[in-house]
Amino acid sequence: MQLNSLHKSNIPSYLRLMRTDRPIGTLLLLWPTYWALWLANSGIPPIELLVIFSCGVFVMRSAGCVINDFADRKVDGAVKRTAQRPLAIGEVKPGEALSLFCLLISLAFALVLMLNWQTILLSVVALLLAACYPFMKRYTHLPQVVLGMAYSFSIPMAFMASMDAVPVYAWLMFIANVLWTVAYDTMYAMVDRDDDLKIGVKSTAILFGKYDRHWIVILNSAFIAIMALIGINQNMHWPYFLGLAFALLLLSLLQVSIHKRDRDNCFKAFLSNNRVGLVIFIGVACSYLI
Repeated sequence: MQLNSLHKSNIPSYLRLMRTDRPIGTLLLLWPTYWALWLANSGIPPIELLVIFSCGVFVMRSAGCVINDFADRKVDGAVKRTAQRPLAIGEVKPGEALSLFCLLISLAFALVLMLNWQTILLSVVALLLAACYPFMKRYTHLPQVVLGMAYSFSIPMAFMASMDAVPVYAWLMFIANVLWTVAYDTMYAMVDRDDDLKIGVKSTAILFGKYDRHWIVILNSAFIAIMALIGINQNMHWPYFLGLAFALLLLSLLQVSIHKRDRDNCFKAFLSNNRVGLVIFIGVACSYLI
């Protein structure tokens, strides 16, 4: 397939392809990155790292959306939630999408070149995970695990850029965030489960079946438990644990909202996970103010 040049007249469609009108994915990627930056720098991350990682989050999430829609361009039309995406309705050609993906990856690489060489190596792994995730749903019921790893790789990158090393508790945070991502993306997959079964797309929502809500509880409980262990290990102050307590409360309320597995409620529950990431970040930041 040939790459196509990008056209100024099609910028609104490119922006929709990048999901700039739906920032939830950027926020869900941003909060764990900020947890890591604050912890790695004892609450005072350098402004240059904040700018690089914030821009990197936006660019990589956008690139992930583009390659995801490219991979799903032949099935999105059969799914209610995705039927109006730019590639599905022909607003953007596949070659244009690949050109946009290459442009975004080039921007991301330019950003990571400002960091140390170890972080650059980690970014290659992050890119491979982000690029292969959209295709995993054809071969495994665990694409959410690959997404979780892709969404969590900014954590070791933030530590490496800050400390020239990735301590054990950073990898624990990586694992915790993978668990949380699998949990909230399972809620997201519950929205599409009926359509996915018809077209043969796999997901954890299909794998878990009638035990989907039970697995979400297990994943989120393990997530909070690991984050609490990190807080104890790092001698975090009470705001950190208060943030985790609020996060646990929010997750419990979301569990109630998805009880009947209603599509709209599952989607709203997925969106509300942004608040979970936010309250944990507030807890982390405030812990260093004491």
